[in-house]
Amino acid sequence: MPIIELETAIRAPRERCFDLARSIDFHVVTAGKTREVAIGGRTTGLIGPGETVTWRAKHLWVWQELTVEIIAFNRPRHFQDVMKKGVFAIMEHDHHFEDAEGGTIMFDKFVFRSPLGMLGMLIDWLFLERYMRRFLLERALTLKAAAESEAWRRYVGGGLDVPLP
Repeated sequence: MPIIELETAIRAPRERCFDLARSIDFHVVTAGKTREVAIGGRTTGLIGPGETVTWRAKHLWVWQELTVEIIAFNRPRHFQDVMKKGVFAIMEHDHHFEDAEGGTIMFDKFVFRSPLGMLGMLIDWLFLERYMRRFLLERALTLKAAAESEAWRRYVGGGLDVPLP
């Protein structure tokens, strides 16, 4: 089962990084290449504990829907989203945020397994793990850029559950 771990140093407060990571509106921006949109559950604002969101996106030339639920939530340190419905046999994404000198260290741990047994394992090994790593890295770098600039203000209203105008 592939496990992708990323560490991103961000020159911004932990609370800002945490809230950007759980912003539905910001997620849409970070996943622009896949034309990802929220179509069910929480579709805007900041997702929280016990809430779900259903995403529709084009990955690997195929339109897919994926529903995830926030099953662990400890603001501003950690949250975990887990796939409830979608293409993967298993998908869990842990988001950890720790204070660091001059800002925050964001740790992503993404665990997944494709369906189809041995064939799915081969697909994971041949290309899906690299594809998912690139996707997550692009999202992390976009979050870093927004958190370190004034762009974050469009998506996180100082901890409020609405984006600023």
